Amino acid sequence: MSFETRAQLKSEILDLIKGGPDEERRDALLRRVQAYQRENVPAYARLSEGRSAAPAIPTEVFRYTRVYSGTPQDIVRIFRSSGTTSGARGAHYFQDLELYDAAARRFAKEMLFFDREEIDLLVLAPEEEQAPDSSLSYMLSRFRDWFGRDTFHAWRDGRLDAQLVREVLEGRVGPIAVLGTSFAFVHLFDALPSFRTTLPPESRVMTTGGTKGKSRSVSPRELRAEISERFALDSSRIISEYGMTELSSQAYETGLESGITRNRRHLFPHWVRFTLLNPLTLEETNAEEGLLRVDDLANLDSVCSILTGDRARAIGDGFEILGRQPGTRLRGCSLAVEEAHAR
Repeated sequence: MSFETRAQLKSEILDLIKGGPDEERRDALLRRVQAYQRENVPAYARLSEGRSAAPAIPTEVFRYTRVYSGTPQDIVRIFRSSGTTSGARGAHYFQDLELYDAAARRFAKEMLFFDREEIDLLVLAPEEEQAPDSSLSYMLSRFRDWFGRDTFHAWRDGRLDAQLVREVLEGRVGPIAVLGTSFAFVHLFDALPSFRTTLPPESRVMTTGGTKGKSRSVSPRELRAEISERFALDSSRIISEYGMTELSSQAYETGLESGITRNRRHLFPHWVRFTLLNPLTLEETNAEEGLLRVDDLANLDSVCSILTGDRARAIGDGFEILGRQPGTRLRGCSLAVEEAHAR
């Protein structure tokens, strides 16, 4: 029986986020948070039955049952995933956003805005007010508050305003950070096939999400090359962010903070642990590739141990995303979803 309180765990997680790397402290705190969540999150309690080690809960579970440790009256924000063909959307519930904000601000400063106190922002995604249940829109709106000097929003009436992007970027004098979904960049280049400009020194680009547009699909490498060519920007200044509705922390691709493009990989912050699992058994594997599991301490109000459904390759202290695991409902993941779902 755990006698941990949310307030105590939250305080210690905030201290870890604000401090420096300490794997021993992180892992000990993870074990305590997992015990707290086994007692307070029914879906996680069901999944944990009969297991000595803490399992990871598949993101699919967030679509079918409430993964939450508090009462409905305590909920202050709900982030929802994109819909599926069945219409089911995952929901991530929060009692407050202090841990989310601390995590997002600390690592974005370290990986994306490390060299500047403020910079102009061009956002190729809906504003928070336009998409209040989007974790991405929420995060980008906080970037506006924390790091933005002038912020330009290029989303109008549910679509990207390509002409506004052209107006903002053509003839730029000072540096700018262009932040958006990968498909928004694909749409931009399709809408303006002849558009090219030169972004000022110290500019940067952040992409996130899949690279499938309405008219075509491109690989992350192809998209980076096209952004580099269209914006006359060195590829080291173009990085991707990896995040999802079911997580409270993000991973960023290396390159911008070092200027080195070889051995590119995604890194999570020091309060997050990732491991690769065998997709059939969901056991940790020493193989170079596997199913990505993420243990995110900032996920205090839901479950910190998340089975993402993404395949990844280990690269040193980071990883490369290889895409979704073929057959999303693979055997091991399907069993985990069934066990966690309310009976």
